[in-house]
Amino acid sequence: MKFIRHIPFLKAVLLYTLTAFGGPQGHIGMLMKVFVKKRKDLTEQELTDLFAFCQLLPGASSTQTITLIGYKRGGLPLALVTLLIWIAPACCIMGGLSFFVHYLDKRTLHTDIFKFLQPMAVGFLIYATWHSYKTAIKNNITRVIMIVAAFAVYFFIKTPWVFPIILVIGGVVTNFGNKGQPQKEVKHRKIKWTNIWVFAIVFILAGFLSETARKQEWENRRAFNLFENFYRFGSLVFGGGQVLVPMMYEQFVIREKTQYMTGEELLTGAGFVQGVPGPVFSMASYTGGMAMRDLGKESQIAGIAIGAVAIFLPSLLLVLFFYPIWNNLKKYNVVYRSLEGIKAATVGLMVASAFYVARDISILELKTISYLNLIVIFSTTVLLATTKIPPPVIAFVCLLLGWIF
Repeated sequence: MKFIRHIPFLKAVLLYTLTAFGGPQGHIGMLMKVFVKKRKDLTEQELTDLFAFCQLLPGASSTQTITLIGYKRGGLPLALVTLLIWIAPACCIMGGLSFFVHYLDKRTLHTDIFKFLQPMAVGFLIYATWHSYKTAIKNNITRVIMIVAAFAVYFFIKTPWVFPIILVIGGVVTNFGNKGQPQKEVKHRKIKWTNIWVFAIVFILAGFLSETARKQEWENRRAFNLFENFYRFGSLVFGGGQVLVPMMYEQFVIREKTQYMTGEELLTGAGFVQGVPGPVFSMASYTGGMAMRDLGKESQIAGIAIGAVAIFLPSLLLVLFFYPIWNNLKKYNVVYRSLEGIKAATVGLMVASAFYVARDISILELKTISYLNLIVIFSTTVLLATTKIPPPVIAFVCLLLGWIF
């Protein structure tokens, strides 16, 4: 019966999931609008803290953030249901694409219906950045950290380790110039090691079974190999989809023993996922299905499921293990002082992401599409800041504009 009271929250998660376009950059703006401004499940400060914390971990940061929102509201059961609602639609769509990708004309796959989603995502990101700026940037040192972080992330965004490194440096800097709060007495809580043990055991076991299956040529060896590949990706990737796709390309296109698809097929999926609401990591469902397609439909469905489970499982285990520890560590003065720099660096990361996404959009050319893109960016930002129009309506209008123009 206790779970019934969370049904409105889960409905909000589902609606958010079905309209969360724009990748991680756009997701933070929608999270701010839906769960902070509208539903008030958490404050701006809490969302910024969660987002910064998830940037320190490998895996799907958007997925970890929405999972933690569910965790803070209703514990582990609600976190798991929230995660399932968040990943299921995108994984089903991307997995289904692996079945009929060969029957679609290339022009259909690259339809312009999605062309205004990128400028919309920039608008969402500007909105989220402004609100985060107001809560995180309070003095000159945080302004400097934000600016340096923005430049560093923009120019090295394809380097996976730039995200955690910048956040750690920001935390170290504010430890020198900020007195912070008086040291609180911290009660040492017993660390629950279950999640990290499961993470490590699955990591080791997946590698062992994958290698054994390959050497002994098991009948179902490809399934074991795929699980190990995706679990490893989900365990080691910093920086989201822009890092995940090159890793998949090297694994499934370049390597001679695991050439399960052509480069064009992989990049088709990478392009299509940009127009699918939900996590970019759902790309693993498409790749898993494509890798198993020559073994029959049942095996292809298994490949889709393996991709979805293996890519998101590390994110879940890591975030649920480290979050309670992080909450306890924040009570220490040295960590509390670091939070100011970490949050300032996070705002810099968001600024860099906005410019990085915008650079691939025509906005400075003297063309009709450039004016339309600017209008979409401006309108999205203003509507989010000044009206109560739900983000799904804005996303639908942008899709409609793409179809019309």
